[in-house]
Amino acid sequence: MEDPGFSASLPFGRFGPDELLHCYATGVFPMGEARDDPRVFLVEPDMRGLIPLEAFHIPTRLRRTVRAGRFDVRVNTAFAAVVEACASAAPGREDSWINDPIRRLYGELNARGHAHSIECWKDERLVGGLYGVTLGGAFFGESMFSRERDASKVALVHLVARLKRGGWRLLDAQFMTEHLGQFGAVEVPQSAYLRQLRTARTARADAAALALPMTGAEAVAYALQPTTQAS
Repeated sequence: MEDPGFSASLPFGRFGPDELLHCYATGVFPMGEARDDPRVFLVEPDMRGLIPLEAFHIPTRLRRTVRAGRFDVRVNTAFAAVVEACASAAPGREDSWINDPIRRLYGELNARGHAHSIECWKDERLVGGLYGVTLGGAFFGESMFSRERDASKVALVHLVARLKRGGWRLLDAQFMTEHLGQFGAVEVPQSAYLRQLRTARTARADAAALALPMTGAEAVAYALQPTTQAS
């Protein structure tokens, strides 16, 4: 793995969900070297990828896809399956940083209501989705996958719509990528990210908003709705 900044070994034998939430609260997160490697590391990037909720962009074709409701979008009905799919090999992603310790930890966070999956289903098959962690008004995106065209993108639009509907303040993407750039993602220094995080994690967000039913048209409307962000 290319070193993105600070990285330290994580003593997983003495590390549980509470310690993991503390990591997120202080701006670091865990990653594994490989799918079959039991070691996990804490990472604090020098530069942080964010998707500003107030400036979220949906490409025109994707707007039509979301509005058309090609997928049945569900929340937290198959969290473990989403994590497993994100860890599975795919073209261009033969290995994964999601190993067994990470799968177990995030499963525990999901049971506590601190980790969530947004899922795209078609003909009762899980065809795409994403998962992440919530802490106050911050959502930390972890990984996404697609088995059908645009499935993960549709899940992202639905996630943003629900975050904005529920009063979240920060969507952390961890690392900036060209793929995320099409949605308005930006890269900021870790120091700037930490300032935003301190404000967001103490904000009150309505967790129930994540699971509320939402049509594709509603998802586009909420995702593009202007918001006012605190500095």
